[in-house]
Amino acid sequence: MRIDIVTLFPALVEPALAESVIGRARARGLVDIRVVNLRDYAEGKHRVTDDYPFGGGGGMVLKPEPLFAAVEALRTPAARVILMDPRGRLFTQQMAWELASAKHVLLLAGRYEGVDERVSEMLVDDAVSIGDYVLTGGELPALVVTDTVVRLLPGVLGCPGGAERESFAGGLLEPPQYTRPEEFRGARVPAVLLSGDHAHIERWRRVQALYRTWRARPDLLERADLTEDERRLVDGFKRGEKPE
Repeated sequence: MRIDIVTLFPALVEPALAESVIGRARARGLVDIRVVNLRDYAEGKHRVTDDYPFGGGGGMVLKPEPLFAAVEALRTPAARVILMDPRGRLFTQQMAWELASAKHVLLLAGRYEGVDERVSEMLVDDAVSIGDYVLTGGELPALVVTDTVVRLLPGVLGCPGGAERESFAGGLLEPPQYTRPEEFRGARVPAVLLSGDHAHIERWRRVQALYRTWRARPDLLERADLTEDERRLVDGFKRGEKPE
């Protein structure tokens, strides 16, 4: 898979891509990630990429010419062009799976007061937001999308099937996790996790995931694929019952 990140500030992006899971995946050739300087596609002596907005107002707007030039130079027939934009669709795990199946993803990092509207209308396939808040630019969102997508690629995670068991993968938050020591400052690891009864452990984890999701993100339960027994458990939580 190839991922291009087009940005005015490559130095903000490249260091994060050299570390941890993404860095190892790049080194092993599991993903081809390219950080592209938008100024390389701007014209003129000063490589200007932004200008004042028509109609007045504060801030600057990214010009269409360098963005069109960059995408037209980088785009392959299979590319998905995504603009990182707070007005875009909310990024989800399901969207990450969709992008992970693509051969080429091209991420455009917006800046300043945004980009010329003709970029959204004529150039990109989709606009994506990572949340309802404002950041200085689209570099961090582009890294979030990249990290989320890369870990879904075959061979990237050391544990087979690890991505399928993580939070949001099945529509629920992850259950509690424990490691050694078995007792720390009076708090013990739940006995079920030490029992060796794998069926019991899986049942406990599923119930804990339901309970944690109900407490922290009840909105996720509306879309989760739950059995009738699990829905009855959630109804019990609403009545004040605690998980086993």
